[in-house]
Amino acid sequence: MLTLRQLQEQVEKDLLDHPIKGEPARLYEPMNYMVQLGGKRIRPVAVLMAYQLYQEDLSKAMPLARAIEWFHNFTLIHDDIMDCAPIRRGQPTVHEKWNNNIGILSGDALLIKCYEQLMRGPETQRELIINRFNEVALEVCEGQQRDMDFEERETVSREEYIQMITRKTSVLLGLAFQMGALAGGATRGEAQKLYDFGLHLGVSFQIQDDWLDLFGAQAKVGKQVGGDVIAGKKTLLIIDALEHIEPATRVELLEKYAGNSEGKVAHFATVFEELGVSARVREAMAKHHQAAREKLESTSLTAAQLIPLYELTDYLQVRQK
Repeated sequence: MLTLRQLQEQVEKDLLDHPIKGEPARLYEPMNYMVQLGGKRIRPVAVLMAYQLYQEDLSKAMPLARAIEWFHNFTLIHDDIMDCAPIRRGQPTVHEKWNNNIGILSGDALLIKCYEQLMRGPETQRELIINRFNEVALEVCEGQQRDMDFEERETVSREEYIQMITRKTSVLLGLAFQMGALAGGATRGEAQKLYDFGLHLGVSFQIQDDWLDLFGAQAKVGKQVGGDVIAGKKTLLIIDALEHIEPATRVELLEKYAGNSEGKVAHFATVFEELGVSARVREAMAKHHQAAREKLESTSLTAAQLIPLYELTDYLQVRQK
């Protein structure tokens, strides 16, 4: 079985070998620009990682891996527009390099290209895979809308936050494992367990993303540090802070978090450290990381088969970007 690194290399090569072609150039260039910006390629790797549990010829599953990576990049193009984000993976975002209209249209076209790839994947459970893809794609949109709705609210509960990131981030990682397993010939029950594994892994991943947004180094993270704080986004950091702050200072904290004062990012980095937020958020991340490992242990996979999956799980826990 191929290791995490080997699978990442195969995905990277496949994406380079399959540029998205067409005219006019200003529709297709932004798609390729976004895909080739790089990234961890976790979702396409997850497809292949699950597929290789049941089949050896990974070339047959490459279209599915391509589809889920393109879909992820489609969501990033649109998310960056909605968030007015200037940087993605250390480079200008699509709407900054071109403009909002091109970003919207290129993102739409990239989504359509995903379905072309789904139809080129293995025939095994193709209808079920496409139906699940549609369900999850809609859940991702629901998660994004919840995230935007939260920006208009003063407070958000921990439970609401977890529900939001589950839809916005986790379901897609769960789907990647489920798709790969189904295409490889796994039973629906086994594929569901791998979906659940991906779901917990995705929650842990997003919580760590929230932490890295403020406490990570920009050179490693590849995007504007403290972007969530600047935008006043309701991440687990501010939610946890409000749960542990004295009632008398709650209003003041909310006002500062909603404002745009100079030094806002540095101020909240200090406040969150003093309140113990950073440590508790990392504990929450570790809790879902452990839940993911337990889901793997409930499968019928052998110890040898689980090695790459554990490797991915541990890799995501220690990442710095």
